[in-house]
Amino acid sequence: MQISISARHGHLSAGTQEKIREKVEKLPRLLDRLTAIHVTADLEHEEKPGLELRVTAEHSGEFVATSDGSSVLAALDGALHKLEQQLRKHKEKKIEGHRVPGRKQMFEEQSGSESES
Repeated sequence: MQISISARHGHLSAGTQEKIREKVEKLPRLLDRLTAIHVTADLEHEEKPGLELRVTAEHSGEFVATSDGSSVLAALDGALHKLEQQLRKHKEKKIEGHRVPGRKQMFEEQSGSESES
């Protein structure tokens, strides 16, 4: 898995980059097939930096989350929360799609049990 960290309109310190890397390295526990993570910090507004988090997954496309915060790390926490929700929802849809019977099957089961009564 590739992790790239970049900044617009400024520079991120090595310590901040390492903290960002540590946090985003935990994302594969939600979805196994992550191939790349791109973190872009927008430092144009010093009092409210923004952060964009792009995650690419095999057979699933791309997930994007953005957040603003009082600091880069606060914005990262907000974006991570949003992205975790997206990944969980995607995983649930994938799992439920295989386990839940279709509407037609449910209707046939209901009409079959009513005719038996």
